[in-house]
Amino acid sequence: MLHPLRTAALIFGLLLANTVHAAPPATPDDMSRLLEGKGLLSQIDQMRESVTHTASDLVGNAMGFLGVPYKRGGSTAETGFDCSGFVKAMYSQTIGLILPRKAEQQAATTQRIDQTDLQPGDLVFFNTMRRAFSHVGIYIGEGKFIHSPKPGSEVRVDNMGLSYWSRRFDGARRVDTSTANGKPPAGTIEPKM
Repeated sequence: MLHPLRTAALIFGLLLANTVHAAPPATPDDMSRLLEGKGLLSQIDQMRESVTHTASDLVGNAMGFLGVPYKRGGSTAETGFDCSGFVKAMYSQTIGLILPRKAEQQAATTQRIDQTDLQPGDLVFFNTMRRAFSHVGIYIGEGKFIHSPKPGSEVRVDNMGLSYWSRRFDGARRVDTSTANGKPPAGTIEPKM
């Protein structure tokens, strides 16, 4: 599925292409008037606000778990979290989406994005065990991510620019939250084969 802002841009493009006898907008003000006249400006703004609010909730919720100990196979604050259990719990609690349990499955079910397009709430993957997508965290902005790193550690924020993480970076992914209207009903995201 497309990201909500991409969906809005696609709809906007189709509407513009189907506008009969409309001269191309001469200035940015003309474009704003055209968008406003079609009722699209407010729809785009509402979609942007919804995506921003969802990401903010997700990051805020995740930050509330700083200091929870790492536990292999763990997926609750009571037992502790491993990396993918932490991500799965944050998406389930905050957005109502059930992601797969393993990091590589989470990578397979989400939309690949460029590192330069990272936004808070996106997933970042690393090769920490000599295999692709063996570690996952949640991007929080400004080159930082929150994750549950390893045994003997706890949920913490790290900088992706540190040489350890930058050398092991495997890619970024975006979870499709386009069904979000406030808080969406719980759903399961299955791996794409």
